[in-house]
Amino acid sequence: MIDPEPVAVTEPAAARPATLGWVLEGARSLAFRRPRWEQLPPTPFIVALLVLARLGVAIGLSRLYFSGDVEFNWRASLAGGASLLLLAWACYGLRRAPRATPAMAPSAMHLLTLILAQALCLTIVSDMAYLILLQTDWYANSANAARWAVWLIPPFWLTLARLVTMLRSADRAPAARMAAILAIGFCFALSSFLSPAPPFWNEAGAANNTEQEEPVSITQEDVEAQAPLLADQIAQLKPQRPGIADMYTITFAPFAGEEVFHRESVMVSEVMAKRFDAAGRGLQLLNHPDHVEDMAWATPTNLQRAIEGIAKTMDRDEDVLFIHLTSHGASNGELAADFSPLDVAPVTPADLKQWLDDAGIKHRVISISACFAGAWVAPLAGEDTLVMTASDADHTSYGCGKRSTLTFFGRAMYDEQIRNTTRSFEEAHAAARKVIDQREKEAGKDDGYSNPQIKVGSRIRPYLEKMRARLDGQ
Repeated sequence: MIDPEPVAVTEPAAARPATLGWVLEGARSLAFRRPRWEQLPPTPFIVALLVLARLGVAIGLSRLYFSGDVEFNWRASLAGGASLLLLAWACYGLRRAPRATPAMAPSAMHLLTLILAQALCLTIVSDMAYLILLQTDWYANSANAARWAVWLIPPFWLTLARLVTMLRSADRAPAARMAAILAIGFCFALSSFLSPAPPFWNEAGAANNTEQEEPVSITQEDVEAQAPLLADQIAQLKPQRPGIADMYTITFAPFAGEEVFHRESVMVSEVMAKRFDAAGRGLQLLNHPDHVEDMAWATPTNLQRAIEGIAKTMDRDEDVLFIHLTSHGASNGELAADFSPLDVAPVTPADLKQWLDDAGIKHRVISISACFAGAWVAPLAGEDTLVMTASDADHTSYGCGKRSTLTFFGRAMYDEQIRNTTRSFEEAHAAARKVIDQREKEAGKDDGYSNPQIKVGSRIRPYLEKMRARLDGQ
């Protein structure tokens, strides 16, 4: 008996060089060159391989955007299905008949496979370029409009390449061409604006950290009540005492999406009132869904008004103004604000310095609990100013989010050192640095030590020492 010859399953083996050929032609057509269709068989295996390869590349490279713990969003893998079906329909509509010239795609399957190869090539190049761009100072300091422009370049380029490729391969009536153009344009709008795909990765706990259970309800009456509410709180401030260097305080927590900033601002206000005899001389500016009606909001306008109001109450040459700001921070110096549906602009170091200068306040102690807060040091530093931060200009701070009771900086600096150990900001900051370093290591912070900063002016140091001696002696 003669055994039959074994049947070899050759499609996957043959698909490997064929797939590489499709990728190379995808790259050529991205440069608007005519694809070479010869010896490029389109098969369901190659189509599936190109789809899965693009998905794997996008998942792998986007993971490198994050240095810390992340959570995988599997739902993002399902995005793009509608666009794929729409593109397949457009390819069939343009190339249903056999090709008339060598430049045309031999079939609709050829055309769809090339479009998938284009997407894979562009994903590799754009994601790697974006990964490099994230490390540059330009991106860190650029405006949102510039970032949006950078983000839109790859999908716009892919859309243009698809249009050129498909129209070159078309032999159908003008109506079919127009339908294909509309289909490709809709795919671009769908993926970029109408229903953009969610990210594959999120920082660990980010979904819970920024989510508010219910939207904030802000009425016109609430908006109109803000100015008189803040004015009334300013009017109730205790007057300055001649011959005594009093401490006036402002706490500013503009990010309503995370409870930790609310807790920290309240805690710092209470500690300063107790330890620096500032009870009745403080203002709390807060964005929080539970305090829409009874608290002055943490907006740039209210912060400026609070500074102006305290300046009129205090002795600007004798008293000290302490300001603590707590929120998320950006490397360009912006302090994040969130109070949707109210559109709140971020505060910058230049803003704060201008308001303090305009108010004529001489003695200043400024505390910034935020990521990249070191960017605030140089703009605010002066001979009559002490400025301290939770991090340097190149690193994140730690401990924000709904899972945190206090930020690492707020806890170590104010809840532990200032509350229980010392009234010296310099001593408290030096001790807090060591504690924060140890806690960050224990927590697994892997993007580098936050490296809290402090800058003390030559004239503010003896002034604060004199205040400290008086308070310690009471």
